[in-house]
Amino acid sequence: MDFDYFSWILLGLPLAFVLGWIASRLDLRQLRIENRQAPKAYFKGLNFLLNEQQDQAIDAFIEAVQNDPDTSELHFALGNLFRRRGEYERAVRVHEHLLSRGDLGRVDRERAQHALALDFLKAGLLDRAEDALRKLEGTPFEAQARLALLAIYERSRDWLQASEISRKLQTAGQGDFSGRLAHYLCEQAIGAEPQEAERLLRQALELAPQAARPGLDLAALQHRCGEPAGALDTLVALMDRAPLAVPLIARPLLEAARASQQPQRALQVLQASYAQAPSLDVLDAIVALDASSATPRDGYVRHLEHEPSLVAAARWIEGEKFEREQFHPQVQRALEHAARPLLRYRCAACGFEAQQHFWQCPGCQAWDSYPARRVEEL
Repeated sequence: MDFDYFSWILLGLPLAFVLGWIASRLDLRQLRIENRQAPKAYFKGLNFLLNEQQDQAIDAFIEAVQNDPDTSELHFALGNLFRRRGEYERAVRVHEHLLSRGDLGRVDRERAQHALALDFLKAGLLDRAEDALRKLEGTPFEAQARLALLAIYERSRDWLQASEISRKLQTAGQGDFSGRLAHYLCEQAIGAEPQEAERLLRQALELAPQAARPGLDLAALQHRCGEPAGALDTLVALMDRAPLAVPLIARPLLEAARASQQPQRALQVLQASYAQAPSLDVLDAIVALDASSATPRDGYVRHLEHEPSLVAAARWIEGEKFEREQFHPQVQRALEHAARPLLRYRCAACGFEAQQHFWQCPGCQAWDSYPARRVEEL
């Protein structure tokens, strides 16, 4: 029995060695096959992506990820594709899977955190996007994260948080945000009590003295509080600091001058401004104030000497008498209809047009992108 036992051992050892060798060869062969399949699927996905075949590209990248689940670049490519297609839930799952990996390096972890924040932003999940962006403080994505946070706070009208982020961006040398900070103070003043609103607006004036909005809002507040003379002083001072905004200042100046019974002072200031830079809005205010002139509307004709203007021509014709007066209303309506689009304001950033002037474009959300002059004068 002992001889048979050892005989079987002696026979079994070579057999086990042969079986182990065969198994290792099979494992190596399988590994080579998988390694060949992974780059093949990867390049196939790239080819589909270059040909703008996103569905096929996603299938190829999913196959590549299944063959090599430890490759982070494949996950990033797949997550970005999902986000571009609007499949935000799948993009979130990909990037959260990356962040859950313990072997992920710091650089890739920060990159995955930034990609996850973009997924939430695109999906409109602002609370989760805010949390994800806050985690990017102190990373190479810090500046981008702060700009995204600023957009979130502006969208949600959280002006205090927006002010905090703007100050951080300015301190970090990312640009001059003083004008935007002044807008935030003006926005806070809208719903405040008069005394608090005046404090905020004067703070905005100190922060951005050349900005037009704080002075205009302060003058409007003074007018509402029964101080038209103060409003007039504020607007006259603003015309010196912000000459490009004079077309926006002309109408409030006219109203403050009438309320404070100082039409001559306003008329002199407007005439001096018009002589330097002719403007239809300034001319309208001059015509309204120039009661001493026998033919105040002749100013519109003189304006045509500076530049051709359908608006000015229509306003002059409106007050004129003609031989065939019965046709005057029809002609006047036609001219006003043709001139109406020329009275709009146009955003310099996106081209969005509106009948009223906006400090922040409703289309692209850019600040101070609307010139003070109307379309016809651009």
